[in-house]
Amino acid sequence: MSRTPIVKDIFYPGDVNELINIIEYFYTNPLGIGELPLKINSEKNLKNSIGLICPHAGYEYSGITASYSYYELSKRLSGETTIVILSPNHTGMGARVAISNEIWETPLGNITPDLDFISELITHGLFELDDIAHLQEHSTEVQLPFLKHLELLGISQFKIVPICCQGMEYEEYIEMGDYIHNVAKKLNKNIVVIASTDFSHYEPQETTIKKDAKVIKNILELDEKALYDTVMDNNISMCGFGQVITMLHILKLSGAKNADLLNYMTSGDISKDYTSVVGYGALLIE
Repeated sequence: MSRTPIVKDIFYPGDVNELINIIEYFYTNPLGIGELPLKINSEKNLKNSIGLICPHAGYEYSGITASYSYYELSKRLSGETTIVILSPNHTGMGARVAISNEIWETPLGNITPDLDFISELITHGLFELDDIAHLQEHSTEVQLPFLKHLELLGISQFKIVPICCQGMEYEEYIEMGDYIHNVAKKLNKNIVVIASTDFSHYEPQETTIKKDAKVIKNILELDEKALYDTVMDNNISMCGFGQVITMLHILKLSGAKNADLLNYMTSGDISKDYTSVVGYGALLIE
């Protein structure tokens, strides 16, 4: 069984050459890093677990921001890596916490799940093998061409653990993080944890920036409870805030001490329509 793309030719190009060209443009354009990722590591394995926040909107709007996270990832990857992708469930379909063990198709090639990691996770009652939740959900899919592009550059090989979850209580996001960390420790793996999220949705530019600054402050302080309270108290429409909570918790258990804001933009910075925008952030936790 394989999971076929659902937002190909909608959120990103389906043609291989066009997709490679646009990903490389995001890295090299004047608003981007200015260069392509390079293969610079010689170590066999990831030295420490790391966390990333990446947007999941159409590439036209969020691709530049996403490239900042993936550039930093490229500097830390080597050997074969397990990448846990935490995504929100926008559709409401399927299990509350759904793991896919399918092969994921992309225009740049297929991506394999880490079946050993997944087998350990599903022994915990919170997790359920369920492909229905992933069937029409885009927030994992849009990360994969960026990841596969790094593999094509020879930077790393990787397997994924796609986890899609619907709205939960704060304690459940923490519990999810505990168990993912425990599985990584049991399997003696340093992992990459990607929290797939956009920030505020469909508010004026000035309001969006102010709201998102509050959330970003909590992330930079590695304070997952403050993040939860900020989102709740300020009615912030950050679709993957729970995934960020889980990611922060995993990384803190793994010894992370620092968080860096790599890039922040809004859709208005691209469209020049500032009346109703979506915020996008790229952050690194290690």
